[in-house]
Parts: sequence; structure tokens; C-alpha cells
Amino acid sequence: MSTGTIHTGRCECGAVRYQVTGPLRQVVACHCSQCRRITGHYLAATAARRAQFALTRAGGLKWYASSKDARRGFCAECGSTLFWEPHGRDYVSIAAGTLDDGAGLKIVCHIHAADKGAYYDIEAGAMQVPGGEFSVPIPAA
Repeated sequence: MSTGTIHTGRCECGAVRYQVTGPLRQVVACHCSQCRRITGHYLAATAARRAQFALTRAGGLKWYASSKDARRGFCAECGSTLFWEPHGRDYVSIAAGTLDDGAGLKIVCHIHAADKGAYYDIEAGAMQVPGGEFSVPIPAA
């Protein structure tokens, strides 16, 4: 993604809006049971550096401490899954479907592939990692 572009996104109802003033990471699909429960399928997420991420409207934003390692942001008004924020890291993961324009992004990796739902297959093409130990870097600004 272009580093000079401002990326924007929101929940379904618009109570939560955000912008990113730097590059976005390519999309990682997480198939862990927690992501599947939170989203109803698997989470397809891009990411941005915290310093380049800003909430422009946070009226409906609620955070859920989903583990000792991270929290998840969602809209309490419409229920949209929005963010996954690991503690002690310099980035926030953003549900790719909440971007206003995801042009140039594609799924490059499937993590926790061994934990995927029994009702679907992962399409060939992108790397598959059985656990979550693989990281896709966020491009430098």
C-alpha cells in the first residue's frame, strides 16, 4: 500500500471510525478458535503502526480483554469486529473488511491453520502456518 495515502475505515453503523496515515500490512487470515468465535468465521486482518493509527470517532468502541496477551475492539452499537491489539507491541491489527478501500491488499498468510473450522478449506496460494508463530511485517513508512 502507498505510504502517502490516508486509509480510513469504520464499523457498520459509523459509531467508530479510524484512519491510518502510513502503510498497511498485507492481510493475514487467523483461523484460531478465538478469532472464529469473535467473527463467526476467520479473521482477515491488516495492521498499522500505532503511531500512524488514530480513532476519528470512538462513540461505540468497546474493548474486550480476550487474553493476557491482547484485547479486541468492537462496536457496541452494531457489533462489528474492528481491532486486535497485542500488549507491548507497536501495532494494531485491523479487520480488513472495515477499511473503506482495501485496494492493493491481499491475503498472504493463514495462521493457526491447524485450528481452522471443519466446515471449510483454505484455498491454495497463500502460505499456511499451523500455529501463529509467523509474522508478516508492516512496511516502513
